[in-house]
Amino acid sequence: MKKIFRKIHLWLSVPFGIFITLICFSGAMLVFEKEITEWCRPDIYFVKEVRETPISIDSLMERVSATLPDDVTATGLTVPADACRTWQVGLSKPRRASIYVDPYTGEVTGRSERLPFYNTMFHLHRWMMGTSSGFGKLLVGISTLMLVVILLTGILMWLTNRRKPLAKSLKISFTQGWPRFWHDLHVAGGIYATIFLLTIALTGLTWSFTWYRTAFYNLFGAEASVGEHGNGRMPEKSSAEGHTDNHERPSDALTVTADVHNVRNGKAHRGGGGRRNGKYGGRHKSANVRQDETYTAAPDTIVMVEPRPASPFAQWQKVYAALAQAHPGYRQITLSNGHAGLVPAGRNSLRAADRYDFDAATGEVTAVTPYSEQPKSARVRSIVYTVHVGSWGGWLTRIITFLAVLLGATLPLTGYYLWIKRLLAKSKHKQ
Repeated sequence: MKKIFRKIHLWLSVPFGIFITLICFSGAMLVFEKEITEWCRPDIYFVKEVRETPISIDSLMERVSATLPDDVTATGLTVPADACRTWQVGLSKPRRASIYVDPYTGEVTGRSERLPFYNTMFHLHRWMMGTSSGFGKLLVGISTLMLVVILLTGILMWLTNRRKPLAKSLKISFTQGWPRFWHDLHVAGGIYATIFLLTIALTGLTWSFTWYRTAFYNLFGAEASVGEHGNGRMPEKSSAEGHTDNHERPSDALTVTADVHNVRNGKAHRGGGGRRNGKYGGRHKSANVRQDETYTAAPDTIVMVEPRPASPFAQWQKVYAALAQAHPGYRQITLSNGHAGLVPAGRNSLRAADRYDFDAATGEVTAVTPYSEQPKSARVRSIVYTVHVGSWGGWLTRIITFLAVLLGATLPLTGYYLWIKRLLAKSKHKQ
C-alpha cells in the first residue's frame, strides 16, 4: 500500500506542484492585505484630524451623493468603531464598489481598490492570472483538488512508515547539510501544515466548482447560493452594500420670495447654482435643494417649486445612534435603506452581523435577527470564508494560516528537489 500511496503522491505532485506553489504563495500574501494596504495608504483609510463629533449621516451621504456620476448612487454606509478611521460608502456600481469619506468633514478620501501587487496576487490565487470564467479558474480548482489528494496520500505514507518514530519525523535538521534540511522540511513541514492546508483547500474548493459547493453546503444542511459566493477579497472587508430601493415621501413646499435686485431676465434664480465637482470623477450630480434655501423671482411672478422628496438617508442617523448606544463596544455598524447590521464586540468575523430592519420613514426598528438565527446558508457562507482566510480566531489564527500556507508553497519545491535527487542517484547507480 505504501508504494501505491507514494506513486499517487508523486505523479500528482509533478504536474500540479508548480501551480500549488503559486496558489499557496499568493494566498499567503493576501492574508494581511488589509493591514498592509491601510499602512501604505493612510490618507484613504484614516482621518486627518479627529474632532469631537462627526457630521450627521444624512448630511454626509448627501455630500457624497453630490460628487457621484449621475448613474451611480450611494447604497450603504459602514461605520467602524475606531474614531480615527474613515467611513465606507457603498456604491450601486460597479459591483461591490465603495469609497471612503472623512466623517468629520464629509470629504471623499479615495476609492476602495487593491494595490497593484495585491491585485496581481488575487488574480493569481483565484484564476491563475486568467478570468473568473476562463481556464485559469478551472486550473486553480483542479490543482486545489489535487492538493487534497496529495496531502491525504502524504499522511497515509507517513502512517504506513512505522520504522521512523513521530518525534524524529517532526524534527528539522539545520546542521547536517542542505540535502538533509530539504528532506526534513518536506516531511516535517508537511506534517505541521497538513491540517491547516486541508481545511483551507476544502473550503477554497467552494469557489471553484458548483457541484462541490452544493455538496459541501448540503453536508451542513444549508442551501448553496446560486452564484459564486464571497466578496472575492481575502483580508475581510465590508463593502457597505445595501438595497437601492428608495422609500421617499414628500416634504413641505419650499418658500418663494420676491427680490427685484436678483431678477435674471424675469426668471427665478438660485444663488450659487451650478454643478459641484467631486473626487469620484465623471459627470456629477448637483446637490439637492434643502428646505431652508430661498428662491427669488420677479415681482408678481408665481414660481412653482416641486416638493423635494425626503432623503433616503434621513433616518440613518437615528438608527445608528440607537444601535451605538445599545452596543457601546460594537466593532462595526452597516446601514442601508431599511436595514442595518451590527457586529458586536468579541466577534472575530465582520460578516457575523446581527440584522436590524427599520422603517425608512421613521427610523423605528421593526425587527431584530441575531446572527445565530439567520438562515443557515448565510452562516455557513460566513464560516467558510473566515476559515479559508484564517480570521476565525483573530490574529493568532491569521498568523498560523500565513505560516502554514507559506510552508505549503515550499512543499512542492522541496518535493521536486527530492524527486530529482533520487532520479540522479538512480541514474548514477545504473552507470
